Amino acid sequence: MDSPLLRRLFSRALRASLASPLVLAGCGGADLTGYSALACDDGFPTVSGLSPTVSPDFVQLRSISMGQDESFFDEVRRGSSGTACATASDRAACESALNALSSRTGFRSVCEQTCSAYYLATTRGDEVTALTTLEALKGYLGSIDTAQEAALLAFASNYNLSCRDLERGAVRANGKGGFNVIGTTGYACGLNTSVTQHVLEVSASGEVKEVSNHILERGHPNCVVGRRPVGLRASDGVACVDALGRHFALAAHLEAASIKAFLRLREELALHGADVALRDAALVSALEEVMHTDVSTRLARRFGATPQRPEVVELPLRSLFEVALENAVEGCVRETFGALVGHHQALHARDAEVREAMTRIAEDETRHAELSWAIDRWAREQLTAAECATLREAQREAVVTLREEVALPQDAALVTEAGVPTPEVAASLLATLEQELWA
Repeated sequence: MDSPLLRRLFSRALRASLASPLVLAGCGGADLTGYSALACDDGFPTVSGLSPTVSPDFVQLRSISMGQDESFFDEVRRGSSGTACATASDRAACESALNALSSRTGFRSVCEQTCSAYYLATTRGDEVTALTTLEALKGYLGSIDTAQEAALLAFASNYNLSCRDLERGAVRANGKGGFNVIGTTGYACGLNTSVTQHVLEVSASGEVKEVSNHILERGHPNCVVGRRPVGLRASDGVACVDALGRHFALAAHLEAASIKAFLRLREELALHGADVALRDAALVSALEEVMHTDVSTRLARRFGATPQRPEVVELPLRSLFEVALENAVEGCVRETFGALVGHHQALHARDAEVREAMTRIAEDETRHAELSWAIDRWAREQLTAAECATLREAQREAVVTLREEVALPQDAALVTEAGVPTPEVAASLLATLEQELWA
C-alpha cells in the first residue's frame, strides 16, 4: 500500500500553506434567562410529567428505523411511564398486544439513506394504542399545560433537544399561557452545514411557532477524520461547553463509526474477490480506528465533552460499483484531504497532547488514504468505461463540495490549540492536492 506520491504531495502542500494568512472566528446564542433543562430519559424527552386528556395506565416512546425499500426494519423502546396494562380485565392479553404492537409510520419522520420516526405506545384498560402522527399526539395531550408536554411537541415537530446543554435544549413558561422551548436543527459536519438554535413558542392549543433562530455552530470539512459507514444515523450533537470539546467529541464519534466502515469494507472486498492484501489492510485500518477513538475520547473528556456512540444500521452488502463510488468520494477525496489536515494539526497545534495525538493519527490516516487509492485502482480494472466516468465525475463534485466547505470560518481555539487550518490555509492545502490528484 506504500505510496510515496501522497507523502511528497503532503509535504509540498504543507510548505505552500505556510504563506497563507491567519484568520480566526467564534459564536453566540439566545438569552437563556429563566430557562430550565429538559427532563430526559436515556437521552430523549421523558414521557413522565404529561397530563393528557385521558390518563393512560402506561405510555412509552418508541423509535423506528427502516430502509426506504423496506429491506430492513428495527424498533427500539425508549423511556416509559406508568404500569403496562395495570387496569386491564385480561392483563396477559393486554401485555401480549402491547408487545406485539408496532408501526411503520410515526411523527418526527425523516428519510435520508434510511428512514426514522417515533411513536407513543399506550395502554388504558384493555385498550392498546399507537399514536403515530403529530395530530394524534396533540389530541392525546389536549391542552399543553406542562413544560414536558411542550418539549415533547417540539421534539415531535422535528426539533432536536439536548438533555445537557441549555443552549440546545431548554424550556420555560412564557406568560402567555404556553411555553418557550429552545431546540436546534441541523448538524455541523459537511457542505454548508450548521447547527441552528431555534426559540419556539408552544401555545396551550399545541401550535409550535418559531420566534427566532441563530446559528450556533457552522460545519467544517475536518470533522470527518475517517470513513463514514453507510447506515450511520445522525448524531444529536455535543453539548456546547468548549469548542475543543465539541471538536474532539465529534471526532471520537466518527472515528468509532469508521471502525464499522472498515470492517464492512473488508467484507465487501472479500465478496468481490479483492486481493488478501487489500482485505488485510482494511482490517488493520479498523484496528487503528479503535486507537483513534480512544485518543479522541480522552481529549474530548479533557475539554469537558462526552462523545456519543455511533448508531449504524445494518444494511446488505453492496455491488462493486457502489463500493467503488463511495471509496472515490469518502476515501480518495475526503479521507485523503483529512489525512493532510491531520499532518497540519501535528505541526501547528499549540497544545502538546493534541500535537502528539495528531502525529500518530495523521500517519495512520495517510495509510488509510493510500488504501483508498489502491482500492480505486483495483476496482476500476473491473468496471465499465461508463462506470469509471461516473467515479471521475463524483470525485470532481466532491472536490467542489470540499472547496465550499473549507471556506467556512473556524473557532479561534481550534486554530491555535488544535492546529485546525483556517479557511485560507485549508484552501491552499486543497489546491495543491487538486492540481496533482483530482485534476
